[in-house]
Amino acid sequence: MSRNQQPKAVKAKQPSFADARQHDFNLRPKIYARYIAYLTLAFVTMTATWRSGVPLWVVPILAWQVIYPYASSVILRQRSENPERTSQVLTIIDSVFFGAMVGLLSNYPITGLLIIIMANASYIALGSILIYFISLITTVAAAILVFQGKNILQVGNIEQISNVTPYVCGIGAGIYIAVTSYFSTRHAQTLIQTRQQLEQQSREYRNLSRQIAKYISPQVWQTIFSGKRDVKLENQRKRLVVFFSDIKGFTEMSEMLEPEALTSILNEYLNEMSKIALRYGGTIDKFMGDAVMVFFGDPETKGVKQDAESCVAMALEMRRTMHHLYAKWRKQGITQGLEIRMGINAGYCTVGNFGAETRLDYTIIGKEVNLASRLETAASSGEILISSAVYELVKDTISCREKDPISVKGFTRPVPVFSVVDHRRELGSRPSFTNVDMDGFFMQLDLQHVKNYDIDRINTALEKAREAIQKSLI
Repeated sequence: MSRNQQPKAVKAKQPSFADARQHDFNLRPKIYARYIAYLTLAFVTMTATWRSGVPLWVVPILAWQVIYPYASSVILRQRSENPERTSQVLTIIDSVFFGAMVGLLSNYPITGLLIIIMANASYIALGSILIYFISLITTVAAAILVFQGKNILQVGNIEQISNVTPYVCGIGAGIYIAVTSYFSTRHAQTLIQTRQQLEQQSREYRNLSRQIAKYISPQVWQTIFSGKRDVKLENQRKRLVVFFSDIKGFTEMSEMLEPEALTSILNEYLNEMSKIALRYGGTIDKFMGDAVMVFFGDPETKGVKQDAESCVAMALEMRRTMHHLYAKWRKQGITQGLEIRMGINAGYCTVGNFGAETRLDYTIIGKEVNLASRLETAASSGEILISSAVYELVKDTISCREKDPISVKGFTRPVPVFSVVDHRRELGSRPSFTNVDMDGFFMQLDLQHVKNYDIDRINTALEKAREAIQKSLI
């Protein structure tokens, strides 16, 4: 059924039980305050005229003062579309009646003043400056009109007001202000509790979002929570730089190690590789066992050239980090040679959300993605293999060695490839990194991590190694 064909009854949102209770809680102080105000006016009217036997012209006023509060409460309880406007209209009506009472009791300013205080408290409770001033003006206008009419018509024997009237009015006004103050305090406490609950829920949601963020790339998480990206089935074509890597020899090692030790090594490796990828701005697509898939250019990009240079720089640091990890693992008894191999390609890919409405996967697809995966498979141990598209983007800053074209599944012609050597700045007269790994001899030197006070120890170790080699040759 289309949206236009939906029955009208479905479109109307039925108020929940909690909404109804909250609605009644919000209306309760207005209803109680109106009852008290009008009952106070009724008692003031009776005490003001009881000496003259309650003349007939007072009866309709008393009837109005008793019936109107109930009628107004019925109006307030209705589920109107604009209850605030209804309350404002009723307040203006109240202001007319308050003004009329002040006009009738004009000869007794204390009683009129108490009525005005009670009315003023009612107007302030609305929280609208415009309605507040309208109600005050209406009260004054009604008081003047009734005062003039009373003097002209000499209605009733209002001058025979009882001495008890000011006290009755004062008690009623005091009760009215106390009730409104009580409910105002209740509302303030409720608002404070609600705010505390919202803050608690906000903390829980933040903690939950941080936990969920670990399952998706931080860049994607940020774009979703900032509102830049909708969580729906959509994708687009963009020029990206795609990276694949895995550990050469990991399968053989998995057959030799216990699952707990293997899991510890794998998690440590993936954790270090993830830190490097995020540091260089890569979007981590997925982990597949020991394989890592990263791409640059979405959801944020610095330009395809900068993205390619960042990707290759990331790969070089991953290779150096892998040497450090392997040196650490050797001390733990891992003798199986482990090297990371990597493949990088650049080109137009389809990127976005794929899957179903209930389960989405933010990833990339396309032949350029497949080529990056094939380059990683074709790379030797410790090698970073890049396509000609990547080479053209990074050749000014990265030294590469051209290799023979390779035949790749899915491509009719051999693909030109290049092997990454290092940053050009690192290949001067003082290279910062040296790695030698062969049977019976292993050496790794990273000058960026060597402290000055360790140079003598390194020279001593190299001298001992040289002497041992010479003695073995004699």
